[in-house]
Amino acid sequence: MAENTKPRLSLLRIIEMNIGFFGLQFSFGLQQANMGPIYGILGADQATMPLLWLAGPMTGLLVQPIIGALSDRTQSRLGRRTPYFLIGAVICSLSLFAMPYSSALWMAAALLWLLDAGNNITMEPYRAYVADRLSPDQRSAGFMTQSAFTGLAQTLSYLAPTLLTGLISKDVLESHGIPLIVKVAFIIGAILSFSTILWSVLRVPELPLDDAEKAALAQKPMTIAATAQEIGDAIRDMPPAMRQLALAMLCQWYAMFAYWQYITFAVGRALYNTSDPSSAAFRDATLTTQQAGALYNFIAFIGALALIPLVRRYGARNVHSLCLTASGVAMLMIPGCSSVSGLFALMLGIGLGWAGMMGNTYVMLAGAIPPERNGIYMGIFNMFIVIPMLIQAVTMPLFYDRLLAGDPRNVLILAGALMLAGAVATLRIKDSRQTA
Repeated sequence: MAENTKPRLSLLRIIEMNIGFFGLQFSFGLQQANMGPIYGILGADQATMPLLWLAGPMTGLLVQPIIGALSDRTQSRLGRRTPYFLIGAVICSLSLFAMPYSSALWMAAALLWLLDAGNNITMEPYRAYVADRLSPDQRSAGFMTQSAFTGLAQTLSYLAPTLLTGLISKDVLESHGIPLIVKVAFIIGAILSFSTILWSVLRVPELPLDDAEKAALAQKPMTIAATAQEIGDAIRDMPPAMRQLALAMLCQWYAMFAYWQYITFAVGRALYNTSDPSSAAFRDATLTTQQAGALYNFIAFIGALALIPLVRRYGARNVHSLCLTASGVAMLMIPGCSSVSGLFALMLGIGLGWAGMMGNTYVMLAGAIPPERNGIYMGIFNMFIVIPMLIQAVTMPLFYDRLLAGDPRNVLILAGALMLAGAVATLRIKDSRQTA
């Protein structure tokens, strides 16, 4: 269907089509808030712990470009993208349900691989679905609504264990030391992961392909060789604006991945004077970090909506640079915090940075790529996220002890510096003042 003939959707329908993103991001939030403490409880070494987080970047690197290319070529009764939503949601739900039963590091790591595979099967077809379904002038609203749902979902996923302490003591532990409140939070996530995706695809189904689009798809065989060639061709033909995003993405995602891994351990040292994952003080540090995470995600939820008119007026590039600057300054200041209230105040900067990362970059991308390649370019763009994560997971163990003195607070200082570098790199991107 031609871009300018797509039916306009009401704000309610745009919200409904993104409700599935709520369940998807609730899952990601549970990972970000709980995998570090779970690994610590199960005996992980802090220096080499990033290697246990390889599941996310590796599955993203391998799965998303392939699924993106396949979804561009798919014809089914359910649509081009929907089959991938549903398959990924099932895998994700089952993995979430099993995660808190982990009895050893290898089991938790293996389940994280399955969980991230399911999330990645869903993620890029979902972003392509938004680009497919919306007319160009509504895309900024679509992607910023996704960013808002990211903030809302992760607010609730980070806050879930704290809310559950109203019913269950934080010191009630499962047989392998994982708190019962974490187990219940993961079960809630498993239910949300599938049910919200199902709601979106039933309420706002994909647009049917017209005859010309069906004929074009018929010329693209669904084979491994054809898919690999399509990915290679798309990388070769990558739009210049997309290439220019690479350096900024490297800085911001290296920083954010390091932040998620070490923030609980940094707060444990800074505010609770503990580095023992089995201690009651560390459980307090975990809940404080999760509450701070809920706050920054709530700020991202509100901020994403507030950024929509700012992006339209000043351009995604300029707004995103300011968002990254706010995040970088906050990360640099966290290690010096001496109170919980001070930590919470700094979440304003983290939240603005997160809102920009989840929305602005996709606004810049969507107007630069050809519509017929939405799926594959959304998948390839994910490489700009997962490759920095992969680099971080592999390099951090090499200098954590030697250059960062084995102190997680120094990881946050490094992350803050990289966020500021990302802000500078963002200003080098050609600004087309896209409203798409």
